[in-house]
Amino acid sequence: MARTITDEEKKLAQDMLARAKAAMKAIEHYDQAQVDRLCQAVAWQLYNEKNAIRLVNMSVEESGLGDPTPAKRFKIVGVLRDALRQKSMGVIEEIPEKGITKYGKPAGVVCALSPTTNPLVTPMCCGIYALKCKDAVIFGPHPLSKKTSNEVVRLMRMGLKQAGAPEDLLQSVVEPSIPMAQELMSICDLTVATGGGPMVKSAYSSGKPAYGVGPGNSTMVIDETADIAEAALNTRLSKTNDNGAGCSADGNLVVHESIYDKLLEQLQKEGGYLCSAAEKELVRKVWWDEEGHRITKTVARPASKVAELAGFKLPAGKTFLIVKEDKIGKEHLFSSEKLGTMLAIFKYSGEFEVALDMVRRIYEVAGKGHSCGIYSFDDDHIHRLALVAPVSRMMVRQAQSRANAGSFTNGMPMTASLGCGYWGGNVTNENIHLKHYMNVTWVSRPIPEDKPPEKELFGEFYNSEISE
Repeated sequence: MARTITDEEKKLAQDMLARAKAAMKAIEHYDQAQVDRLCQAVAWQLYNEKNAIRLVNMSVEESGLGDPTPAKRFKIVGVLRDALRQKSMGVIEEIPEKGITKYGKPAGVVCALSPTTNPLVTPMCCGIYALKCKDAVIFGPHPLSKKTSNEVVRLMRMGLKQAGAPEDLLQSVVEPSIPMAQELMSICDLTVATGGGPMVKSAYSSGKPAYGVGPGNSTMVIDETADIAEAALNTRLSKTNDNGAGCSADGNLVVHESIYDKLLEQLQKEGGYLCSAAEKELVRKVWWDEEGHRITKTVARPASKVAELAGFKLPAGKTFLIVKEDKIGKEHLFSSEKLGTMLAIFKYSGEFEVALDMVRRIYEVAGKGHSCGIYSFDDDHIHRLALVAPVSRMMVRQAQSRANAGSFTNGMPMTASLGCGYWGGNVTNENIHLKHYMNVTWVSRPIPEDKPPEKELFGEFYNSEISE
């Protein structure tokens, strides 16, 4: 049972809230150009190569999770691009035919909770979008990555100082705890909770508005029209990105029988290691405990480390594990979320409907609301998967973990927080981005009457017999 909050923690939370509100008050007169300048100053502190390399190394050293390469720098550029291209104050949208004008206003003080798997990008995304809306943020880091998260916030505060703005627009809890996080969620105006199920549930129980995320179980359908080389390359890029730390990394491949062997061969050329039946069982034992809970020592670890823990050695150049699977269900753990450098490959035979049924069953195991993808040049197959997949986003011929949260070659909003809709217990299906950090006032002016004839509206039931 979690301990109760201390008087000192309560006082600290109130002090941080007061400083955040004072900082917001100090910039309430800023115009769009001034706010954009703050976003640029903060983003540069994290994007410059020196700090980016230092932060990613600090993250891996502290938590043991992820890959120490500054590949995530692109997300800083993407979030800044999206933020700068949009308006966040004054008139943000006009719909003349409806007589509607929308005005953007701050949401208030945001409580932002970050996961241990992403202590760099998550605070950055939240910080830039919130500043764009003239919000203030109090960050609640994960205890296992608090050093990195606090350093990220320190650097962002340096950017604010350099731009002549109050540093307390962005604050971080130096010694995070569950009671402190719960207190902040209950006193801030909005919570953005990026992390595990218990955290999201707590956010939704805080009594204040909250955006949460849901677990993934990304499943890729690869049909007979797929470009095998492209599918294999993107699978490797997605699976090995940050050692599979993200919920978007490929977990299951559902492959048509006609290309199954060729794809499996190509995956191995890309660095995949096909586990034998015995090795598959060894991997299972270090991946899940006897009750089916994920074992943390193999979360987001290099494939070579996973193999070592399992009791076998990977050949040089192998960067992710592949296991053959033909069973789907909660009791068949390889059909559930992976969170690491291993994926399961399934074969389907016959009509495309077979693949659709497998997808439905996989999402009954885990991951409803998150994402799926497809490698296909058959628009009918793409359409049919989109009709039935219980997910909020579906990538077509893209590296899933690099595409779901926005890339420079798709139109998804850049983010680090993926809403999973009602399927995933969230209030939105969208990528959490700028629009979610503001209040909006709708101004309505009169328009010509838009009232269709009653007969047109009620159709065949108009003037029909009335039941009693």
